[in-house]
Amino acid sequence: MLTGFRDFALRGNVIGLAVAVVVGAAFNALIDSLVVDILTPTVGLLGGEPDFSALAVGPVRVGSFLNALFAFLIKAAGLYFFVVLPVARLTAAKLLPAVPPPPPSPEVAALREIRDLLARQGPGPRGEP
Repeated sequence: MLTGFRDFALRGNVIGLAVAVVVGAAFNALIDSLVVDILTPTVGLLGGEPDFSALAVGPVRVGSFLNALFAFLIKAAGLYFFVVLPVARLTAAKLLPAVPPPPPSPEVAALREIRDLLARQGPGPRGEP
């Protein structure tokens, strides 16, 4: 029973996922601090009240949604400019190795071989490819 758990826990995918969750949580805390402590007060200095939670249109309170939308846009921009774009540039500059695609399953390899054999045979009896 414990060997099955050990095999599961030590698989590459599980460990990679665990690392991604921890790094993602740390990145989320960093971006939350950036939004709450730096950007929101800056918006407040430029345009008045930095907290939109009290904003309402009639009976509909849209302020909390605007706060969440603002935080999401900042997080998405931070993720793109500080993670996705640098990794793409490092990969393009050959400083990071590109991850090779996984080998095809035996079924896919067999289907590809059949496809290639059929393509070499030429058109079918009624001129079909």
